[in-house]
Amino acid sequence: MTTTCATGVHSDHDVYAAQCPCRAMLNLLANKWSALAIGAMEDGPQRFGRLQDRLQGVSAKVLTQTLRRLEDAGLVERTVYPEIPPHVEYALTPLGSGAAVPLRALRAWVEDNLDRTAAGCAD
Repeated sequence: MTTTCATGVHSDHDVYAAQCPCRAMLNLLANKWSALAIGAMEDGPQRFGRLQDRLQGVSAKVLTQTLRRLEDAGLVERTVYPEIPPHVEYALTPLGSGAAVPLRALRAWVEDNLDRTAAGCAD
């Protein structure tokens, strides 16, 4: 299958290959805060404070870095509304909505199966 991206046309993506650019995207999506932020935006645009409240335990710095990486990858769109004070919202792009599907399934699997894993059985 041939795909096109901003850097050109790629016919052979192999996430197992050390130099494949797929690794960077896999790394971004496999990041805990990225996966959770994408899930939090599935219900629609979110303000930064709402995202931080929803993603319990994330610092403002880490959330800012995560949102910037997601925006740079084309998964999230940042909209600034010219108000006083400025109103900023983050929303999934169509590409981000596509990534949300398998991430939602992974989150559901974790919640459904945690008690069957060693991590869920720790005393």
